[in-house]
Amino acid sequence: MTVDTLRARPLRNAARYWRPFTAFGTVLLLWLASVRFGWVDPHFVPSPAAVAARARTEFTTGTLAFDISESLRRNITGFAIGASAGLLLGLWLGFSSTAERIVGPSLLAFRQIALFAWVPLLSAWFGGADAGKIAFIAVAGFQPVVINTWQGVKGLPSAYRELADVLIFSRIDYVRFVALPGTLPAIFTGLHAGLIYAWLATLGSELFLNVTPGIGGRLNEGSQLFEMDLLFLGIIVLAVIGLLYNSSAVWMETRLLRRRTR
Repeated sequence: MTVDTLRARPLRNAARYWRPFTAFGTVLLLWLASVRFGWVDPHFVPSPAAVAARARTEFTTGTLAFDISESLRRNITGFAIGASAGLLLGLWLGFSSTAERIVGPSLLAFRQIALFAWVPLLSAWFGGADAGKIAFIAVAGFQPVVINTWQGVKGLPSAYRELADVLIFSRIDYVRFVALPGTLPAIFTGLHAGLIYAWLATLGSELFLNVTPGIGGRLNEGSQLFEMDLLFLGIIVLAVIGLLYNSSAVWMETRLLRRRTR
């Protein structure tokens, strides 16, 4: 390895680290320029300084922090319920051919129903307050988890079962030591997708059901009062939380799968 190659390696590593921020920086520069040079109406597109000032006011008073905590509380509760139910049902369908024959067709039909089509029914059953919102989030998190878990178990190579028979594994040992570790990638894919769906459903429930504390409620407030700085701030907060969710899911999935292969 040459000296030039060794010198270029830190530069490549730095470029790889900063590359994801290039698009963000470009958007920010275009935003600044459009406001600075009057390319857009400031009544519809506030300046970054105005959004930053609104953020300082909101977080100083604690209003937005409370709304974020309420949205996260609903999101985590609904996702935990939906993902747990999806994981258990997916494993049952994967390991039981009888359950697959009886429940599988109904589940596949259930999957074809648009997510927001459940809003009227769930609001009639649970109301538009917290219970209805959490139920909607649970439905959103349930669908990808159950399907991916089910397909993950069914997709295990037959050689795994044959090897377990040769080693005289009991059914429980086969599930614990062979099937579940082999299904983990599919399960994590479902959990990752369920996390994203649940976060989208959190915002949707706050926008379309009764207005309660939450980021969606603040977006409604900004729209009705024509407070564009609040609208832009809410959208930025949603993007940051979604990015943190996605990054955390990828980090956890990578660590757990790496530990499984040791």
